[in-house]
Formats: sequence, structure tokens, C-alpha cells
Amino acid sequence: MGRPAAGSNTTATPERLLDAADAVFAQHGFRGARLEDIAAAAGIRRPSLLYHFPSKELLYNAVVRRTFQRLGAALTEAMLQPSSFSDRFDAIIDTYTNFLEEHPELARILVWELLDGQGPGRVVLLEQVVPLLDLTERFARIEGRRHIRADLPVRAAILQIASDLVLRTSAREFKHALWGDQVHARVLARALFFSNTSGE
Repeated sequence: MGRPAAGSNTTATPERLLDAADAVFAQHGFRGARLEDIAAAAGIRRPSLLYHFPSKELLYNAVVRRTFQRLGAALTEAMLQPSSFSDRFDAIIDTYTNFLEEHPELARILVWELLDGQGPGRVVLLEQVVPLLDLTERFARIEGRRHIRADLPVRAAILQIASDLVLRTSAREFKHALWGDQVHARVLARALFFSNTSGE
């Protein structure tokens, strides 16, 4: 695909295209999203979009990969704080909660992929989700070995908290009716992970 003709609207950077694609994929899923709609949301024409991303699948995978890389960087920063395990534990929960609130499209894309089972993002999701899960589990087992319950199935507990927040974020108009106005992720996580909820 050649570069769009001179005079066409090529001011949208790949980052702007990814931002626009985020919103459209989250609303319609991969199958329902149209490149024309993504291009329009970014303020360009379809040929200009295809210059940066030659197919819808490549664009979708780039959206998923970028979002998880941002989440991974935020979680790693929380884990590396120079503070107690208890404080870092809270920081990880808060970071994940806030990230989903700021990027609700991630939760909706995850739900779309889980329900579809054959979506184009399944490979890149596994490439991104499993290492993040491994990282979080390793942090809990190593850094929290003197703090978390010895009988806790750590990976399952992490998924319990993470999936509840994904479902809550993706619920849209049902969110407040089902979960209420408060986010209880930190309280629930402490109840799961610690015998003493102070984390000591």
C-alpha cells in the first residue's frame, strides 16, 4: 500500500489511530468494528489508516499489545516501590483498578475475546496476559511469602480479583446496580490473601 496522495489528511499519528481503534473495538468487538469508522474517529480516510496498519487484524493486535504494555509498566512500577509489601500490595490493586477505570476499552476487549473464543486477538492476548499473570504471581509468592496465607492458591486468587474488576468495568449501565458505587477490590484482595487483613 503506497503512501496516501499529497493533500490527504495524514496528520493522524499511529498513536491517534490506536486511540480511535481502542474505542471502536471496545464498542463493537473485532467482527463488528469497521475500518471506515476507525478512520473517521481519527479524522482521516481509510487509505491513510491502511498505510499505517495494512489490515484490521494488525490494527487490533497493536491496540491490545499497546494497552497491555502500558498496564505491565504501571504494575511493575507499583511492585518496585521502596515500601513495605503491604503498601505495594495495595498499590498494585489500586493501579490495576485505576487503569481499568481510565481504559475501560481494555475490559470490554477482554470480554469480547473471552466470549468469542476464536477472535483474532486470542494469540496476542495470551502473549500479553500470561506473562503479566506470571509476574504478579511471582511477586506475591516471593515478596509476600511471610505475609500471605500459606494455603492460598495464589494464581486463582489473582484471577478472582482481576476478573471481577474486568467484569465490573465492562458492565456499563449495570455496574452501579450490581456492584454499587464503591470499588471494594482492595478489601476483597486483603480478605483473600491475608489471614490478618492488615497484611502483617
